[in-house]
Amino acid sequence: MRAVTAHNVWSHVGGARRGPDGISSLMAILVDPPRWPAHGMLWSHLVSDFSYDELHVFARGVGIPRRGFDLDHYDVPERMYAVVLDAGAVAVESRVLIRRLHVSGLRVRQVDRGDAARRHRKAFLRGEWAELGARLGVPDPFLWRALGEDLLLRWSEPHRHYHDLVHLQDVLLALDQLADLGEVVEPVALLAAWFHDAVYDGSPGVDERRSADLARSELRWVGLSPALAADVARLVRATTPGGSPPDVTAGGGAVVAALAVLRDADLAILAAGEKRYAAYTTAVRREYAHVPDGRFRRGRAAILEGFLAEPWIYHTPTGRARWEERARANLAREITHLRAEG
Repeated sequence: MRAVTAHNVWSHVGGARRGPDGISSLMAILVDPPRWPAHGMLWSHLVSDFSYDELHVFARGVGIPRRGFDLDHYDVPERMYAVVLDAGAVAVESRVLIRRLHVSGLRVRQVDRGDAARRHRKAFLRGEWAELGARLGVPDPFLWRALGEDLLLRWSEPHRHYHDLVHLQDVLLALDQLADLGEVVEPVALLAAWFHDAVYDGSPGVDERRSADLARSELRWVGLSPALAADVARLVRATTPGGSPPDVTAGGGAVVAALAVLRDADLAILAAGEKRYAAYTTAVRREYAHVPDGRFRRGRAAILEGFLAEPWIYHTPTGRARWEERARANLAREITHLRAEG
């Protein structure tokens, strides 16, 4: 996680003011008590009554990952409650927090969650792309932004139902989680995540080859080194179903390590909760709507059985510890369903 010292985070982003409830704070970050049970622990809600940008800056400063953001608030585990207070957040009751959020216009109603999710997703992806460019020291920021917008358009194509912007965001958040937990995630892996399904027409092998060719040409066009572009292309080709092309090792140990974290992030969806996993399988079926039902079930079951036949689904120690058990349970349940329908 790209964290800075939590103490006095507000000194980096603003000054003091008094809210409508008479509560004075160094900025406008509020947190309610950790009273909300989930996943075996208690949680607080962290909000800004001024702007989402302010909220993201604060959360990053204290080490709360972006995956904790839920459209108008961050979910904060009880162990982080004292940390956010020490960093300048103001403790308020839940009813005050909700009222301040409503007054600010930042509260997302249930009926608006779909639109808000799309809006925040685009903002997140643009921010991640800009940060990656800064990390790489791209020579022409204008060309870099143009490439990022082109990639967003590609990932937004109407025929995509699973391999879309949601999937891209999920992969980037999974890479962030792996990095938080100690895995090394280099820029080459992040670039490969952006390009790994940039071309998607539902043709396994062909899509990966064309995506790799796109990465090689576009990254050189924006001024990155031919060696880096070639390594990204190797990684993209290596996401082809059925194994990695033999030339992936030509990039050296760093590329092989990048492939491990990239594959784990790409497959993190297999360990999703029940509701999210059901949405994932529905989206996959929509992408293969042209395939007859019986043929799809047999093919899908065979692919999932291939995953279960391997000693490990995930390639990093962190991925195995976090996702392996739940993924195997999800796959076994889906296979049973597919075979029963057949």
